[in-house]
Amino acid sequence: MQLKRAEKEGGKFLNPVPTTVASSSTMRKVLPLYFSNKEETEPRTPLGPFHTDARTYDAEPASGLRVTWFGHSSSLIEIDGFRILIDPVWEQRASPAQWFGPKRFFPPTLALEQLPPIDVVLISHDHYDHFGSDTIRRLARLNNIAGARWITSLGVGKRLRKRGVPEARITELDWTQKAEVAGDTFGPSLRITSWPARHFSGRGILDRFSTLWASFVIEGPKHRVYFGADSGTWDGFADIAAQYDHFDLTMLEIGAFHPLWAAIHLGPDGAAAAFQQMGGTQKAGLLMPIHWGLFNLALHAWRQPIERLTEVAALQNIPLWSPTPGVPTEVVADQALPFSTWWEGPKSAAKG
Repeated sequence: MQLKRAEKEGGKFLNPVPTTVASSSTMRKVLPLYFSNKEETEPRTPLGPFHTDARTYDAEPASGLRVTWFGHSSSLIEIDGFRILIDPVWEQRASPAQWFGPKRFFPPTLALEQLPPIDVVLISHDHYDHFGSDTIRRLARLNNIAGARWITSLGVGKRLRKRGVPEARITELDWTQKAEVAGDTFGPSLRITSWPARHFSGRGILDRFSTLWASFVIEGPKHRVYFGADSGTWDGFADIAAQYDHFDLTMLEIGAFHPLWAAIHLGPDGAAAAFQQMGGTQKAGLLMPIHWGLFNLALHAWRQPIERLTEVAALQNIPLWSPTPGVPTEVVADQALPFSTWWEGPKSAAKG
């Protein structure tokens, strides 16, 4: 399959392969399931508390690669001297308003004001669980973000500008395009490349597909990370991986899935399959599950994605890299991998 720039039809972006999103027939099948659903879609008991020790960021990661997962898809990647804040959502709800909609399962582990200086804010697409309006407004005013490049997908820049991000600091990427971020004087640079994903965009019913969505490869001088963002199953994972010799960490979504929308969300089985398509342990490195554990966005029990992925990973010998929310964690392949069972409850202990 050829990887290429995004195409449009009737002013709307198209997926890399034919994809139907929320057709009327799908809605007729799904709506009754919501009324009859008896799964524990939200935790019955409070989670955490989870806390990020901001003092950790005073020292660079010894390995050169460290990730802080804040829940769902929000993460801070420290890679070879650069810091990239990904899809930040500090809102109480992933929703157009803060009085209804999916409510976060636990509070932010770190105040935005406590973030270290950021080099790049990366926004994959404009859905509410990846693009927090109030979060972006606040970030745009903070000194620790003042020097950051904002890298995003085509069309999303206008939404950033509306929320106070200076136009000069915004870079919009089409699929296959790259952005270079210079390091210190005469120092090495960071490269971020946009690649296709099978998903969709929009902040409402009427603006679907008006902006682009993407996955990204983040490359420092010594390390490489694949951030899958949101995507359904398709053959492109193998094609993207074929452009590189290896990844240290592959971040793939596992939550907010259902068989009826497998075209736009992987789920745990899809994530395992995509990881194997990308070369498995030999080429894709470690698998970090994202897009779970913070918001109720589907019919499944809130723990189900990680429980199922744990089963599949054991059967397929997939190395899972899954730390406790908010804990800055080094990415080192030849040591005991972090696999926190925080989701089992306060009495559970981290493994490894």
